[in-house]
Amino acid sequence: MKRVFPLIVLLITLSVLGIMFIQMHWIRNAILVKRQLHEKNIENSVKQIRELMYNKYFEKRAVGYIPSEGSRQYNLRNFTIMDFSEEEVKGIIDSTLKKNDLKNKYEYCITNIFDQSIAVSSNFKPEYFNASIKELITPISGLQVETLYLYIEDKNYIIKQMGGLIIASIFFTCIIISAFALTIRTMFRQKNLSEIKSDFINNMTHELKTPLATISLAIDALVNEKVIHDTEKIRYYSSMIKDENKRMNKQVEKILQAARIERQEIKLNLQELNAHEIISKIADNLALQVQEKNGTISLHLKAAKEVIEADEVHFSNIVFNLLDNAIKYSKNNIPLQIDVDTSIASNGMLAIRIKDNGIGMSKETQSRVFEKFYRAHTGNLHNVKGFGLGLSYVKAIAEAHGGKVKVESSLGKGSTFTIFLPFSAAS
Repeated sequence: MKRVFPLIVLLITLSVLGIMFIQMHWIRNAILVKRQLHEKNIENSVKQIRELMYNKYFEKRAVGYIPSEGSRQYNLRNFTIMDFSEEEVKGIIDSTLKKNDLKNKYEYCITNIFDQSIAVSSNFKPEYFNASIKELITPISGLQVETLYLYIEDKNYIIKQMGGLIIASIFFTCIIISAFALTIRTMFRQKNLSEIKSDFINNMTHELKTPLATISLAIDALVNEKVIHDTEKIRYYSSMIKDENKRMNKQVEKILQAARIERQEIKLNLQELNAHEIISKIADNLALQVQEKNGTISLHLKAAKEVIEADEVHFSNIVFNLLDNAIKYSKNNIPLQIDVDTSIASNGMLAIRIKDNGIGMSKETQSRVFEKFYRAHTGNLHNVKGFGLGLSYVKAIAEAHGGKVKVESSLGKGSTFTIFLPFSAAS
């Protein structure tokens, strides 16, 4: 899997880049073909304009004549644009450009042999001469020499004509890139979930295997001939089985509780609680575990108000989880120090801060520590057990109460968790 995943990402990346290259190449070629067609239409238009002028001139000069090639050539020898009105010249150019699907704005100028303007549009500028299509409009056998300068504004014309196709192409390319990014993101997420799932199964197997092994040993002892008639040993082993059974039930309950939170099936039994009393009680219950770490818990419960509206069981659990984590992730070579203080936060809620001097967390771990099943890497520390459900539970319960939880930590310097919970309306 470790080799296949990068290969899939590489192949998808190459495919997307290939599609983008082909798309850009197609757009470039389409613009080039369109421009060539546009230039060809302009050339054809100029020739057609000249021919229409000849026909118009012949109609004027040859009224009553029987049309023939000879009579046509004879009459065209005296061709001059000065026989046409401005409206006639404009009409011929308009109809020809329209026929060739040229909708650009244009200006024209017709000069004589001395380069003097003899017919010109109102907005034709001298600088247009160099950018105009130049075409001799007098016949080869003509007595006059007159030249048409047709200036067609084609700035961004091709882009405007193909604007819809270009925008659609860019739009669908963006969709492809977005789909690619989403696919890669999903693949990374699935990979992470797969790793988390494997870790969870391993942790769960370990957590359940230990009590099962203890229960098995206790049962074997109970059926032993030396124990079966000893009441004290039967009570001892029975108590051991009961304790290990409770331990397994507790682990299973954690998993079920996480599932209920995910389905938003947690129902809170809200009541007025004295937060300071509950925190003190939990700290007392954990005193022995702290002493085993040669540590101390210092309480600084100085909040002016202490009555909150919360579910007693869940509130006790989140305080217990945070204190238990502080104990679990303590340093082996330094006495554990946990400080718990309360205050009224700027948002008007009760702020409960639990600070420790443990191993701390990296920035990456802090960003993911509240994710379900996520467990921080503890380096050489292998005695930390659990499913990675504790902090996700803390976050879910705090938010269910209308509060929140945040963490501040430095690697190697400890962590500070702060819970914000609303006060009771009566307090």
